[in-house]
Amino acid sequence: MIAIRQTQSLSNKHKLSNTLRNWLPILHSSLSDLGEAMNPFIEANPVIEIESGYEENFEKKIPRKVINGTVSNSRTEQIEALTIQYRSLHDVLDEQLQAPLFPTPISQLIANHVVANLDENGYYEGDTQKFCKQEGIDFKEFEKIRLRFVHVDPVGIAALDLAESFMFQLDNSDIDDETYPLACKVINDLQNIYSYSDEDNFSEVMRVLGTFKNPPSIEYQEESTQVVPDLMIFFDEFKNIEVKLNDAYYPTIKIDTNYAVEHDFIKQKIKEAKSLVDALDMRKATLYKVGLMIVEYQYEFFTGGSIMPLTLKTLADEFGHNPSTISRAIANKYIACDRGVFTMKEFFTTAIDEDVSNAAIKEFLVGIVKKENRQKPLSDMKLLDLIQDEFKVKMVRRTIAKYRKQLNIAGSSERKKLYYLH
Repeated sequence: MIAIRQTQSLSNKHKLSNTLRNWLPILHSSLSDLGEAMNPFIEANPVIEIESGYEENFEKKIPRKVINGTVSNSRTEQIEALTIQYRSLHDVLDEQLQAPLFPTPISQLIANHVVANLDENGYYEGDTQKFCKQEGIDFKEFEKIRLRFVHVDPVGIAALDLAESFMFQLDNSDIDDETYPLACKVINDLQNIYSYSDEDNFSEVMRVLGTFKNPPSIEYQEESTQVVPDLMIFFDEFKNIEVKLNDAYYPTIKIDTNYAVEHDFIKQKIKEAKSLVDALDMRKATLYKVGLMIVEYQYEFFTGGSIMPLTLKTLADEFGHNPSTISRAIANKYIACDRGVFTMKEFFTTAIDEDVSNAAIKEFLVGIVKKENRQKPLSDMKLLDLIQDEFKVKMVRRTIAKYRKQLNIAGSSERKKLYYLH
């Protein structure tokens, strides 16, 4: 009996390891990228047929002039026109990472690193020193290549900060030579912008600055928010909370087990296909369990309260995996609920104390800044006092500054200047 159990255990372990090999890339991908993550397994397997989880009605999205034949009657060209119309920021940038701006392998390596390390606002935030050391590149050479992004669309992208982004845009603006020096002074001293109001051509400088994009990726941010949620959490008609997988967007895998050829190769491919189905089922089961845990720990949030402290280690212990594995598993995953669409990672926060999460403090911080007097924006010390009074916790000013930067909230003096610009 023991020998039989051991054999079954080894057999199940082997099956599980094969499934896990497929499971990890499928689990780590976002729902919108799931088909792409499965392609390597599908293309090498003749017994698999797959139906996309979201076949789109292109007729509803193609511009009317294309449908009417103004551009082309070709169905392929119609879809191509649609694809061009809905390009992402990275699609636009990737097309420009070549000659004449980036003609050499080194320049393309640096340019690709820069694009891969843009934050959500389009600013470069990569570890340049580490990258240069790894690739044996001189720092000055790196900066020389990065500064070529001044000629890349959208203008202002890949700058280090707001001032440099404005300088990129200034060099591409319609400003005249006489006004240019004053504009440079204003941009490099944004905190004291009012001190230049008596200068000749100041109004022209303000007109030009008013045309700049802030942040540089702003045209693409609305598009990036159009995500496909993996889970939907809602209250039913009986006021019971439900967790539902977004099954409609999952691809359907069909396995042709009646393949005409009897061969070990075909048997192996059928086995691999079943393993892929298992991996897809494991993805669904894993994310569903994550959803249940989020509801259990964050029930107060779904009823209108704040996000409570919950660490990735708590989730990792439940699954028996390393926290880093769980972190990758919930990356690029979204939950739709009555309060909006949220990333899964937003529900996992560290605690300031036993009852207060840093997410609750960040939410409060955003609310304070939205309501502040635009003539006298709140300093970090004042923000600290308000937060300590609200949550009855002890914090330090640098923590507030860190949260502010994470939320992309400028300092008080820069906010005052931005309010004036807008």
